[in-house]
Amino acid sequence: MLTLILGGARSGKSRMAQKMAARYQRVCYLATAPPTGDPEMIARIAKHRADRPAGWQTIEEPLALADAVERVAPGTDAVLVDCLTLWLSNIFWEHRDAPATAIEQALRTNLQRIALAAKACHVILVSNELGSGTVPDASLTRAFRDMQGLLNQWAAQAADEVLLSVAGLPLHLKAAS
Repeated sequence: MLTLILGGARSGKSRMAQKMAARYQRVCYLATAPPTGDPEMIARIAKHRADRPAGWQTIEEPLALADAVERVAPGTDAVLVDCLTLWLSNIFWEHRDAPATAIEQALRTNLQRIALAAKACHVILVSNELGSGTVPDASLTRAFRDMQGLLNQWAAQAADEVLLSVAGLPLHLKAAS
């Protein structure tokens, strides 16, 4: 099963995803945020680590997301990926000189592979909904926002279930059959 949980900043999407994953015995938390020298980001990562149950396996993978999901899915009940937005940011930076079509193809291929891996266990994807904000004035920021919107659409299409977290409350956009 593949679940996508969308939401804005501090909407409760990660907490919602963790609550969903906590129903399972063997959980792998796939973190996409690379450790940086930014003290605020280091504190956020530490808080996320502290919030997770001690028995969960944690893998920090900023780029090779599908590889990591495929590797752990057969031996787990649930894989929680937090989050697609940071993963996209990492991909954007890693392939900053690549044409947008190459990035799009890489994203689609990764999502297809993740959807296939979700046949072995419950994969829960967390992603930011950026489309409700203002139009950024910088072209790079607009390109990122646009690509995030496409990534969310592709993930929602592949997902069995899609939830939108607003103020910590779930809004079911696509129900699992």
